[in-house]
Amino acid sequence: MDTNSTLGLVTSIIPLVLMVVVLYFLMIRPQNKKEKKAQEMRNSIEVGDGITTIGGLVGRVASIKEDTFVLETGSDRVKVRMKRWAIQSVEKLNMDGTAPADSKKDSKK
Repeated sequence: MDTNSTLGLVTSIIPLVLMVVVLYFLMIRPQNKKEKKAQEMRNSIEVGDGITTIGGLVGRVASIKEDTFVLETGSDRVKVRMKRWAIQSVEKLNMDGTAPADSKKDSKK
């Protein structure tokens, strides 16, 4: 191979490598961070926490097993067993009697 064909090959590969690097930092890395944060949130649930599932069910955690939990909904205390991956958001049970962070902001106004 002569130097011109080698140089041409390198200059055609560099943009492809740069596109892969940009793709990683713009799409793959943030997605992995989001998944890790969601997994930590799901692993931090405790009995009594209020949760919302990806299906829209809202209730309190009645019990927790390895990969499932029991969600207690409504005033009639209906209990539903669900998988941990179905948790969309968690509202921590506040045992110390203080107001949640959001209501503290409102009370200062």
